[in-house]
Amino acid sequence: MDTVKTLCPYCGVGCGLEVVGQNNSNNDLSGWKVRGDRSHPSSQGMVCVKGATIIESVDVDRLMQPMVRDRLDQPFQPTSWDAALDLIVAKIQQVRRNLGSDGLCMYGSGQFQTEDYYTAQKLFKGCLGTNNFDANSRLCMSSAVSGYVQSFGADGPPCCYDDLEQTECAFLIGTNTAECHPIVFNRLRKHHKSNSQVKMIVVDPRRTPTAEAADLHLAIQPGSDIALLNGIAHLLLQWGKQDQAFIAQHTNGFEEFATLVKDYPPERVAQICGITVEDLETTARYWSESASVLSMWSMGINQSTQGTAKVQAIINLHLLTAQIGKPGAGPFSLTGQPNAMGGREAGGLAHLLPGYRSVTNPQHRADLEWFWRLPVGQISDRPGRSAWDIVRGLENNEIGLLWIAATNPAVSFPDLERTKAALRRSPFTIYQDAYYPIETSAYAHVLLPATQWSEKTGTMTNSERFVSLCPAFHQPIGESRDDWAIFAEVGRRLGFGDKFRFANSAQVYAEFVKITRDRPCDQSGISHALLTEAGPTQWPHPASSQRSNQPKRLYQDYRFNTADGRAKFGINHNNGLSEATDDAYPFVLTVGRLYGHWHTQTRTGRIKKIQQMHPQPFIEIHPRDAEEIAATAESWLEVKSRRGMARFPVKITKAIAPGVVFVPMHWGALWAEDAEANSLTHPDLDPISLQPELKACAVRLRVLSNLEVSAQTDRKTEMSGTLTQ
Repeated sequence: MDTVKTLCPYCGVGCGLEVVGQNNSNNDLSGWKVRGDRSHPSSQGMVCVKGATIIESVDVDRLMQPMVRDRLDQPFQPTSWDAALDLIVAKIQQVRRNLGSDGLCMYGSGQFQTEDYYTAQKLFKGCLGTNNFDANSRLCMSSAVSGYVQSFGADGPPCCYDDLEQTECAFLIGTNTAECHPIVFNRLRKHHKSNSQVKMIVVDPRRTPTAEAADLHLAIQPGSDIALLNGIAHLLLQWGKQDQAFIAQHTNGFEEFATLVKDYPPERVAQICGITVEDLETTARYWSESASVLSMWSMGINQSTQGTAKVQAIINLHLLTAQIGKPGAGPFSLTGQPNAMGGREAGGLAHLLPGYRSVTNPQHRADLEWFWRLPVGQISDRPGRSAWDIVRGLENNEIGLLWIAATNPAVSFPDLERTKAALRRSPFTIYQDAYYPIETSAYAHVLLPATQWSEKTGTMTNSERFVSLCPAFHQPIGESRDDWAIFAEVGRRLGFGDKFRFANSAQVYAEFVKITRDRPCDQSGISHALLTEAGPTQWPHPASSQRSNQPKRLYQDYRFNTADGRAKFGINHNNGLSEATDDAYPFVLTVGRLYGHWHTQTRTGRIKKIQQMHPQPFIEIHPRDAEEIAATAESWLEVKSRRGMARFPVKITKAIAPGVVFVPMHWGALWAEDAEANSLTHPDLDPISLQPELKACAVRLRVLSNLEVSAQTDRKTEMSGTLTQ
């Protein structure tokens, strides 16, 4: 029997796994077992239900070979890799002739390994000269990226998981950590339970399992986060709890910030947020009386038209009180996807270049052109198309080829009817993934079978900047190939052979880390060999470093990545929701994840235990609101926004704030009828991060008649068992 140490491929916690089994010629994985890796520094042997059952989905509903069709109304036909790649290369060349390189777009994924991300950047941003590579991190973490950059001068969470056991006050806002990052929460909860002086504050319109464990739950109204955060700052200043020496020596913008928060006295903040003055004051008191404060956030902050401003507002509190760069303290974004951090390091968003560089910075472009041996001026100085810009480009006939890999925008994008209509307009779409069918495959002309984590070797970086090696432990299923290898082969066939001479992913990674040298995310001392021998390694880890002398936390010296080394206070007022409620749409809909499912169910929907755990979507509604619309526990509700409609069985609960309803976001058209949460959401964007406000929109509710409910459940029964047909 073999024991392989690897990493869970779901969320950004980055839990270490041990997979135990025996490889064989027919790739039978039925005897393989998964357990937590006790030696992994991040998870310490713990594992959630998703990681524990991951092996069950590896060989289910796999895409076995390349498939092609001329039109979307035709069935797919099997083809060879050579024929599929020749077709893709011919289409790329045609689009470059007719529309230029900016007629090409790729949309990637935090499911990529860093080697996949890096090779795609080199192909698109380097060789092809277009920055039109974006990833589903745009829907997930881009506001955290821009918030860190605005405040600190560079991306990168400054904290580590050891802080979970060293903090005196945990401030969780916009995160249901217990369900979405369960192993992080388990570590924090153990510390909280065993130390009576440790306080936990949870800010969330829902009383989630995370909020149930808190000393104080602030059920604020959606869109009032900045008012709350500025209100806490108001009280801290009023009580003289700021660290004046730190502010004077290590920050800019304090005077303007102090003037700003005068507009947020307790009575006004309590009214905006829908909380009591007493709870606001208790929150400020917990913060001010704690020697170390650790804040954590995720999608509830990032997925907003003020996502960047909200991140800055959190960071402001840390700057105000010098709660950064020391054990148990700091602003800690919890990454959504397993390698969203690695994607940020490799330049995997439309405005980034590898090594925490920017496409708009002339020196950064010149660095990469020299390193990649490209002509001067080859890398475009314009940010490429972000996720929603791809939809607009398709609508305006500005995109001739769209390449989607390892993600499912036909479920995850906002305003789904508009998204699907745009995808239907694409002249040529390549869809590259491990599974089939997936909702997005309905919009593709070419399907490329990709390996997944168990069949490919590469690296991933988790939320606390630990890089782990994920080795292949069985043969690729069918004709699947590694994502990086597909990108490299297309590059070679396009005539860039000297740029893609990689024999394996270790060589890809060795090239990537060279260009992180002397950058904030310096990994120049890390290699596949080091990770194999020494295990997970945290960056920064320059080539000259020793593992034992590297700081676990960024900014311990209070020197930030700005021109003058000072952090910057963000100056932002609370603007509320982008789409306010009114008489026609009187409820706020918020969406989120469930403990067992992952994103759009591409894996978890194929695992029986998780299907039984979460058999169908639902809508949470407060008893007061349910009574007002005459809904009972047996009712189904039709939910309408200005963009679409969905239907859900009712869950009446006091865990949701009045005036707010909640639905999970995991169900697409393959898994349930009329239950797509994003058919309701809108695409309004944060102006800096370009992240959509997926967390909230205005809706109206209608109770379905018995006849409508019967028809709905009949359709659900018809869908059951038809997934692979």
